[in-house]
Order: sequence, then C-alpha cells, then structure tokens
Amino acid sequence: MKKTRFVAYVSATFAMSALLSSCQLFTGYQQIEKADSADTWSGKIYPVAGETNIACLGTYHCEITRIDQTPIIAAETHQPVDRNLVIVKPDKDKVPLVDNKAVKLVPLSASGISGLTNYYARVKPIKREVQVNFYPENNLSYVERFTVIHEFVAGTYKLRAFKLQPEQKDSSLLSSASPNPLCIELIHNGNIERRFCKQVDTERQGEFVETGLFDDTATS
Repeated sequence: MKKTRFVAYVSATFAMSALLSSCQLFTGYQQIEKADSADTWSGKIYPVAGETNIACLGTYHCEITRIDQTPIIAAETHQPVDRNLVIVKPDKDKVPLVDNKAVKLVPLSASGISGLTNYYARVKPIKREVQVNFYPENNLSYVERFTVIHEFVAGTYKLRAFKLQPEQKDSSLLSSASPNPLCIELIHNGNIERRFCKQVDTERQGEFVETGLFDDTATS
C-alpha cells in the first residue's frame, strides 16, 4: 500500500514538474493541465447491478454538491452533508439502493487540494439534475459551477473537466492572452455522450453551452 502511494506521488510530481519546465508558465484555466495527475490518484469505482455511479475529475478538486433536491457535498465545508450517506467499504457494502431518492457517497481518491477527498455518488438510473463544483486551481476561492440534466442509465458516468485546445495555433497576441475555454465532458462507460464548453467571447459569456462531439471515445 505504501509503495503504491509512493509511485502515485512520484508520478504526480513528475507530471507537474514537466509542465512547469515548459516554455510557458500555466495560470488560471491552464492550471487544469497540471491536475491530470488526478487520474493517477483515482481509486476504484465499485459498480452495483442496476445502479448509476457518478464521478467527477480533471481539476485539482471537484465535488458533487447536489443531485436533484438532495444536498450531497457542502460547498462551504467540502464535506458530505450527511455522514450517513458515506459508504466506507464499497468493495463489501453493495446493498442495493432502496428507491429513486436514495443516494450513497463513496470515497474515490485523495484530492489534489490537501485535506480534501473526492467522492463518487451511487444513485438509481433515472433522469436527474446533477450540480458539480470544479476547482481548476490549487485553492478554494476559484470555483466553476456546472449543472447538467441527463437521462442516466445503469453504469458509470464521469464528468471530466478539461481545457479545449484550438484546432490551429493562432500567433496573435490577443489570442495567446485569452485562455482556452473550460469544457466538461459527460462520459458513460468510457464513451463521451455530451460536451459542454464555457463561452468566453459571446453574449453568453460565462455560461456552459452544449457543443457537438468531435470524438466518440473518451481519452481517460
């Protein structure tokens, strides 16, 4: 166990060091690239037949704050609203959920922000509204709030945040000074189903707008 943690730590450190040694220092939205090491830290999701798992990843920290009308993770404390929702031993505790309103939280990994934990949620597969807070930087003062309404089916869903790369590099000073937009992909069992990107240069600036898919297979 200690060896596994050490390897994960070294991998994360190497990834961050490589990014910092490149020709451009990353700030703002670009910090998201450094958080890709969260994939290395990720724990295992334990599926339960007939249920839906919902996880988030891609930034230093993320948390599911609400599912439908049920508060999940408190935005103020970054802890589960109700400790009774938490399943400590997911590999052994696979008792099916009793109804569509039931929610269980399962610890997934150590967060990229010290002292916090990433959780995934277990719910019944129906149409739901899910609210998630993403933290692209290594601090809790900068948060991106995202909400999706989706017809969830059984299986594992991941809400992955990433910085959209332009198709062609533009050498203009204005373009290089503007951050590439933050996007969220909804991935079901490894396949990208939906993509949302934040608008930075339109009248809908600051909003996440659903866009077309350019790929039908997830990269992570």
